Amino acid sequence: MKYQSLIKKLMITLSVLSFNVQASIFITPKAPSINAAAYLVVDHNSGVVIASSDADELRAPASLTKLMTAYVVFQLIKDGRVGLNDDVRISKKAWKTGGSKSFVEVGKTIKLETLLQGMIIQSGNDSAVALAEHIAGTEGTFATYMNEYAKELGMLSSNFENASGLPVKDNKQNVTARDMAKLASAIIRDFPQFYPWFSQKEFSYHGIKQRNRNKLLWSDHTVDGLKTGHTKRAGYNLVVSAKRVDDMRLISVVLGSTGTQARAEQTQTLLDYGFRFYETKKISEISNKIPIPSSTKKAIKVGFNHPQAITLPRGQYRLSQQAIELNNNLAAPISKGDNIGHFIIKFEGNVLAKLPIIALEDAPESGFFSRLLDKIGL
Repeated sequence: MKYQSLIKKLMITLSVLSFNVQASIFITPKAPSINAAAYLVVDHNSGVVIASSDADELRAPASLTKLMTAYVVFQLIKDGRVGLNDDVRISKKAWKTGGSKSFVEVGKTIKLETLLQGMIIQSGNDSAVALAEHIAGTEGTFATYMNEYAKELGMLSSNFENASGLPVKDNKQNVTARDMAKLASAIIRDFPQFYPWFSQKEFSYHGIKQRNRNKLLWSDHTVDGLKTGHTKRAGYNLVVSAKRVDDMRLISVVLGSTGTQARAEQTQTLLDYGFRFYETKKISEISNKIPIPSSTKKAIKVGFNHPQAITLPRGQYRLSQQAIELNNNLAAPISKGDNIGHFIIKFEGNVLAKLPIIALEDAPESGFFSRLLDKIGL
């Protein structure tokens, strides 16, 4: 349709925001190479991966499993199926669970909130098992919950067999760095009331004070979570999130590192690289009206249904060109909320981001003769 083609060309030509600045030479250094089996650093708000290596390789999670356990418990609290004030009776199995402990006592009744903090801060395997049994009866049944929620979060490569992360037969419990980043982001997004527990440096139970094993909580004030993990098969794992300039939040996942200090230093290297050479911009509004063929309105306002985030090499956004590109064959009637095209951000001819835009108001269809006159006018 000639009319539609003309409108589309017009909108592409008219930049919503443009900058008449000479192109600069941008050099973004290659991501650092670290001595770990797999790693990934991603922006929490935009989902853009800044650096990765073997991010889809299956790896043993060790105590990173407790992030999934925590997510399930948080969700069930949100749904009203369990509560922080629940009394949880400690079974013999939970009490006997090896590895890191919160030192709960068999037969004792402990508040669910205490067990949650013991699992998150002290990495207590006994607390994890007690929580699983309280919610699902058995740890095996609880693992079913874990895998169902993992699928809902898009963690399609991971599989959980228990609540603690201790080794299982046939090595069936595995995760990927990409999936663990999705899980960390979901915890931050869905449960802001519980997330501060992951930054707590120590926790005491039964007169025993234990420190959080995440060394970066002491050395980098911008780090506010999440979890460490270690077994012989897994190596040394660490999932961390940090929030720095302009509310930019990054999530780093390091799997299969060589030691506690190494995983902390490698994570710090990845975070520093991401924050130094990339930036995340939130776009909440674009002020523009576009003409709609065959409508009673001359033009309608378009924009986003919610703020959008983009992550780019630092400095590129300032020199980018932005424009609206309409869908093909766009014409009235259009309802508020309908997808009508994309907000395109380009730098030196390359598309950096393509964000969906919607109609922010209705565009009713005009009568037959008005539509005919529109065509004749063109």
